[in-house]
Amino acid sequence: MNHGQQQPYHLSNTVIGYLNLLTLLASIPVIGAGLWLAHAASAAPGPTCQSALQAPLLAVGFVAFLVSLPGFVGARYHVSWALWLYLLAVLLLVLFLLGATVFGLAVTAGGGGRMVPGRPYREYRMRDYSPWLRGHVSADRYWRTALACVASSRACPKVAGWTPDDYMRRDLTPVQSGCCKPPTSCVYGGDGLTGQGPAVVAVQDEDCFRWQNDPAVLCYGCDSCRAGVMEQLRRHWHNVTVVNAVLLLLLIAVCSCGCCAFRNARRAEYAYAGRMSKIHPRWDYFWSRWWRGHREQIY
Repeated sequence: MNHGQQQPYHLSNTVIGYLNLLTLLASIPVIGAGLWLAHAASAAPGPTCQSALQAPLLAVGFVAFLVSLPGFVGARYHVSWALWLYLLAVLLLVLFLLGATVFGLAVTAGGGGRMVPGRPYREYRMRDYSPWLRGHVSADRYWRTALACVASSRACPKVAGWTPDDYMRRDLTPVQSGCCKPPTSCVYGGDGLTGQGPAVVAVQDEDCFRWQNDPAVLCYGCDSCRAGVMEQLRRHWHNVTVVNAVLLLLLIAVCSCGCCAFRNARRAEYAYAGRMSKIHPRWDYFWSRWWRGHREQIY
């Protein structure tokens, strides 16, 4: 019978202890990577792709560290108040992930692009995306960083040497479709892709007039470029939403296991207070025993 009472205690506390120890150790390199990106971004003359990653990395690293620390201490040394803080933090994370998942599903609705007749790639329009996503991407603070990331990537140089036949046979990423070429509907005096030749036909999409065959300009100022970035962002958020749903299930399971560990820690405290059992002593049991022994030697 005593065996049966100890088994769930060992299982729940061991699982919570090792799980939080792994999370605690994993958070250290994540924080280091965020600090390194912050240093690299501060040394750069302008906005970079890395500057967009430093804040999420630092947030994930510090949250994982602060949440897993009381969980490990509480499970390993049977500290009930530390486990209570841990369970509160996990509950807040569950609520946050639930809100983020619902928000992500609402934001990523729509989009996806439209197939171009006779072409394997899609083209994207800003009006197909949610109002919040359009406002977020169009904000000058975000767009400066996103545009610097697009311009510094290898997206456009990869298609710079394509022939008109390549555009008929090969696919394009959303950024390449929106930022590296004019809309397919544009009519130019040249080949319709490079923009070389006589002036553009008067009645066309405004992006047709923004396009230039200069590698530093291309269609970076086009609405189609913003739409391509939004599509890339929508796909990333969709993947994050799927990960959030999986994490929700895992956190709910961890929270249930943590409740068992908290209950067992409280039982260990009551047993220690009543001198009923010292099989699983409270966290201060060894410290108090060491102090009593040294006090008797002093006096």
